[in-house]
Amino acid sequence: MAIDLRLITATMKISSDLERMGNQAVNIAERALSIMALPQVKPLIDIPRMAEIVDKMVKDALDAFVRRDNELARLVVLRDDEVDKYRDQVFRELIAHMIRDQGCIQQALDLILVSRNLERIADHATNIAEDVIYMVLGRDIRHHAEEKALTRNEKTNSHN
Repeated sequence: MAIDLRLITATMKISSDLERMGNQAVNIAERALSIMALPQVKPLIDIPRMAEIVDKMVKDALDAFVRRDNELARLVVLRDDEVDKYRDQVFRELIAHMIRDQGCIQQALDLILVSRNLERIADHATNIAEDVIYMVLGRDIRHHAEEKALTRNEKTNSHN
């Protein structure tokens, strides 16, 4: 019976995360229209990479839910840090561009907002993955640094 209650709880929370992801996607689309209307600030490299990772995180989080695959969910949780690093890198680079060329402030701000929205989608995918782990194992890893550290150590050890 506990697994049934965890499934219901996870489903309700995941529904909310999916709705928020949709809102973030709308924000990205609005920024894209603005970006396309202005000259390009710099070649886009990090944001498309970030988008690929986020896309895979969302797909894997939903697949983990459908399959009740806590290992796949753990891999999603691990990828969140990579997306955060891209967001930080994009932010630093675009701030530097704005300092050098004040004419690119609007384009740079739009790109910063896109990276922030992508990062938020990754956060929601991570929430879904954490809900899957809770649903399958009955363990809440959201606020437990030791659980996340264990997950990171497992990933590091598997690459060695």
